[in-house]
Amino acid sequence: MKKTKPKPSWKRRLIAAPIVLFAALYPLIAFAEDAAEGDGYQSAMYMTFWSLVPPLIAIVLALITKEVYSSLFIGIVVGGLFYADFSPEGAFLEVFNKGFVGSLTDPWNVGIIIFLAVLGAMVSLMNRAGGSAAFGRWARTNIKSRTGAQIAVIILGILIFIDDYFNCLTVGSVMRPVTDPHNISRAKLAYLIDSTAAPVCIIAPISSWAAAVSGFVEGEDGFMVFVRTIPYNFYAILTLVFLFGLVLLKVDFGPMRKHERNAVQGDIYTTPDRPYAANEEIADDGKGKLIDLILPILLLIVGCVIGMIYTGGFFSGNGFVDSFSDSDASVGLMLGSASALIVTIIVLSVRRALPFKVCMEALPDGVKAMVPAILILTMAWTLKTMTGDLGADVFVSDLMEGSAEGLQNMLPAGIFLVAVGLAFSTGTSWGTFGILIPLVVEVFAETDPKLLIIGMAACMAGGVVGDHCSPISDTTIMASAGAQCNHVNHVSTQLPYALLVAAVSFVGFVVAGLVRTPIPSLLLGAALVVGLLFVLRKKYGAVAEEQPETQQRGVG
Repeated sequence: MKKTKPKPSWKRRLIAAPIVLFAALYPLIAFAEDAAEGDGYQSAMYMTFWSLVPPLIAIVLALITKEVYSSLFIGIVVGGLFYADFSPEGAFLEVFNKGFVGSLTDPWNVGIIIFLAVLGAMVSLMNRAGGSAAFGRWARTNIKSRTGAQIAVIILGILIFIDDYFNCLTVGSVMRPVTDPHNISRAKLAYLIDSTAAPVCIIAPISSWAAAVSGFVEGEDGFMVFVRTIPYNFYAILTLVFLFGLVLLKVDFGPMRKHERNAVQGDIYTTPDRPYAANEEIADDGKGKLIDLILPILLLIVGCVIGMIYTGGFFSGNGFVDSFSDSDASVGLMLGSASALIVTIIVLSVRRALPFKVCMEALPDGVKAMVPAILILTMAWTLKTMTGDLGADVFVSDLMEGSAEGLQNMLPAGIFLVAVGLAFSTGTSWGTFGILIPLVVEVFAETDPKLLIIGMAACMAGGVVGDHCSPISDTTIMASAGAQCNHVNHVSTQLPYALLVAAVSFVGFVVAGLVRTPIPSLLLGAALVVGLLFVLRKKYGAVAEEQPETQQRGVG
């Protein structure tokens, strides 16, 4: 019998389509004028809607194909072609020379990569010393249920409010030994981590986010303006309400429901891939002590705080709060984590908890475990470079300025939606703040100070929503790394939850723009969130609490 060739799946066709299109058009675009590399060059697509297309292509492909690396790369290539006006040589130089090389030589990005590598090494040390296993034994004794384990993740996430990167990786490292024995899916853990990172930092006065936002408010007391926006930051506050309600009512819906149901049956991954398998916990020999986990974490916290205030001039006479406002989070986290790593190795060696030779062997293993996160981050940064060179930020800024005359009467809900769209498509909330906050200040500072606060809060909340939902967001990538979860699984399961809270927040900003006070919006928003959770529980039922001990083994 003649064998028939299997037809390629529609997902493969979707990925191959841009490549085939490029090959078909090559004879035409090969003769296009090479992109200029000198100063002042602007693409024909600069400051147009097309500047937003490359990240949208990457996002849509990632959600459809469930494959993040090729999706990001295709988005990068499209951005390079757009920038170079379809000149192959110009696109190649833009993608690799200015894109990848530029991203990997940017001091901020290098600091974050070093921080990631050090965190991976710290986790490897804690695992080999038995600290993670000891914490797992303690947790099994003191945390009796899936609900208790998830609440513990939320509380720890709230307590680590200094920086979202630090939050994601620290909470993930500490809580995986707690959530795995209770058969909580890695996708759910990633969501809990992500939802207590940026949403908590954006309402914490002492955090790297407060420092960033304060720096964008020119002509005003940036720190005091930030503090006054906290009650109006409905997305951040309602996300916390949603988290506790979700866990206590045992409600799950959308793709997350499948992951949680599989986890209860013993499969905490659902999909077959294990992107961070190189850093899985070492088998418990019973010799590890709790101090081997607690001490490195405390050293990390203290080291990172000192590192951040050091870069902000604290030891040169600057005040503590001002030092946070003036800090360089990338350098501070790098210096703090590196110092913590050195001290941890010394302490473990002196205590003979881990021989020095084994400590050295643990370092490359920990760094290797962070390679997937570093690779995704590098590609996300490169895609942001493409978007920036195409003038996406200027395009959105001009749209806002073009409507400045009517912005006086524009409800904060409109600013919220613009911020969501910009942060989602570019993958950066801080970039969104830098574009929109100065515009909001310019329009409202002299005419309506009350609406200035609400408008800024709407901008900040919208930026966090877009950052929370976007597959190319640094924080979303970090949350996947912290939970050691497939990145696309994290994005697809988190999206319905984040959008539900975002929709309620939109209603809150509509009300706030009318009544000019946060209390009615917060009460209405909290009531809507809890009410929707009860409706979803009635529709889908509660996820089973615990399974017999013999079924709680699916963590490999």
